[in-house]
Amino acid sequence: MANPYSKFLKGEDKMQRAIINYLELQYPDAVFTHPMNEGKRTPFEQYKMKYLGTKPGIPDLLIFTPNANFSGLALELKYKYNKPTERQQKWLKWLENCNWAAIWSNDLEQCIETIDKYFKNELKITPQK
Repeated sequence: MANPYSKFLKGEDKMQRAIINYLELQYPDAVFTHPMNEGKRTPFEQYKMKYLGTKPGIPDLLIFTPNANFSGLALELKYKYNKPTERQQKWLKWLENCNWAAIWSNDLEQCIETIDKYFKNELKITPQK
């Protein structure tokens, strides 16, 4: 039986789940997480998240496993024609400055190719502007 909450998942959520499934299958030792900083919150939850250091714009998927060239891989996922916000672009640049490979994409296959290249030490990144 399907989960009754599945109907509330959006395209970006499903794209991210596909990437996570791929990571878990192909790179079971990879250390990664999704920072839960999106969505509607009560005023108290908003206060608590800010109080505890949650920052807006952090990428959707953070892979902490380093490779030979980068300290980590950050993926900001977008669905269809959406583009990163100004805050999200700043985060990608900040992470680049910390020797992370930091990209955004609205294409599942591109994300998988990026992950594969990252783990094979073949990823070349054009710096964010």
